[in-house]
Amino acid sequence: MSEITTPSAAPQKQPEDAARHRRPGRRRAERQRARSPDSRYAKLANTLARTEILPPEALEDIHQASLTVLEEVGMDIILPEARERMKTAGADVTPGEQRVRFDRGLILEMIASAPSSFTMFARNPARNVEIGGSNLVFAQVASAPFVADRDGGRRVGNREDFRKLVKLAQHYDVIHTTGGYPVEPVDIHASVRHLDCLSDLVKFTDKVFHCYSLGKQRNLDALEIARIGRGISVEQMEREPSLFTVINSSSPLRLDGPMLQGIIEMSSRNQVVIMTPFTLAGAMAPVTIAGALVQQNAEALCGIAFTQMVRKGAPVMYGGFTSNVDMKTGAPAFGTPEYMKAVIAGGQLARKYGVPYRTSNTNAANTLDAQAAYESMMSLWALTQGGGNFVLHAAGWTEGGLTASFEKFVLDVDMLQMVAEFLSPLDVSANALALEAVRDVGPGGHYFGTAHTLARYENAFYSPILSDWRNFETWTEAGRPTTYDHANRVFKQALTAYDQPPLDPAIEEELDSFVARRKAEGGVPTDF
Repeated sequence: MSEITTPSAAPQKQPEDAARHRRPGRRRAERQRARSPDSRYAKLANTLARTEILPPEALEDIHQASLTVLEEVGMDIILPEARERMKTAGADVTPGEQRVRFDRGLILEMIASAPSSFTMFARNPARNVEIGGSNLVFAQVASAPFVADRDGGRRVGNREDFRKLVKLAQHYDVIHTTGGYPVEPVDIHASVRHLDCLSDLVKFTDKVFHCYSLGKQRNLDALEIARIGRGISVEQMEREPSLFTVINSSSPLRLDGPMLQGIIEMSSRNQVVIMTPFTLAGAMAPVTIAGALVQQNAEALCGIAFTQMVRKGAPVMYGGFTSNVDMKTGAPAFGTPEYMKAVIAGGQLARKYGVPYRTSNTNAANTLDAQAAYESMMSLWALTQGGGNFVLHAAGWTEGGLTASFEKFVLDVDMLQMVAEFLSPLDVSANALALEAVRDVGPGGHYFGTAHTLARYENAFYSPILSDWRNFETWTEAGRPTTYDHANRVFKQALTAYDQPPLDPAIEEELDSFVARRKAEGGVPTDF
């Protein structure tokens, strides 16, 4: 959170007419932006009443239609081990076929064992995050192949930019966890990329982090790196979920081998799975939002149920990522009214099943412009009203997820902090009701010089990171800086102010030794 340059002396009362009619001053001092994180944002709760876009009967219709899809159509399960586990649990599996059908009673029985809330444990206990209930957790942008800033333009991701984005995630307390790799560092060979990236996440942050489910060995390496980073035993880590993965169904109605293997490796060890269909209405899902929600729900329920087939009580989240496509071009659209409806409806479904809800802060803008801001704000509005618990891609997402933007990261942090301030309870204590100040000022006065104001003015209101509140003349004299200009400067200031969290030297040595050994073994074999 930024600071406002404070006046050198307390404001003085003005004559009544002057106070009422004078134009605001020239405000020459520009806002001091985001010099340090703000611990007030480390733990957030959303206690507002949830918006329910679906009446109870419509919610039940989607629920029943989803179960019908799983019973009659089924899912393609492209991993023999997963099909065997499903068969053992009671699913309808035909030998030699990938299609699996699920009795609705089986699905509901499995989902009933999923926890409604749980804790994800970080290497710094102060960074532990509570998932579920009224808790609201923001995670950084993830998985972008490109990165951008105003100076270097849009470019393929590399390790330097990866590390910068990770440092920004550490710097701001409103970013509670990293996501995946904020940008894919393609200058590191894919066989060992996960080793370097996860090692960096341990060293440059002290927050919970994510691993990709891209084959069994990568999962096993990530589990060991998370364990080493926390300095705990295998047994303690199994009691304390310390790593999360996102499982995406290959819509429509398919779970592929790496995703299923990821569920097996993570859920069997009591680590967190976020089951997220990626359903774009009109492309990989029916063109109607209701139909897309039926498919989203069927795929989510299948994956959630499978986590419980692997291990009853394993922590899991219901992920919603239904939006629409531009029917003229086929391009994904985000932050749309349709996306908002799907987000809010997804929250109702997750609450129906008693499972924490994951959603996202999205937009399809190609640069830091009005579209980037209003599509993201529409997304944040929907996920706040819809009761999202865990928000992936909360800061830095542009171009429909193809690009991680440094400037957009700062804009998003500002908006996330505004959301946090909006969600903070309104103070209606005796002091906040300000009756003494009202008596003091009386009719026709002003409050600039009252003791009530002077005791509170420094922290009375949210101080934006990027808003420029100078008047037109002063702003013009300063060169007419834009939000893009401010965000470019702020992310550089934040990187300069970044403070690397301490790491026990013995843990760092063990981590480096593990990474070196796994690299010497070749990491994970690739075909290139």
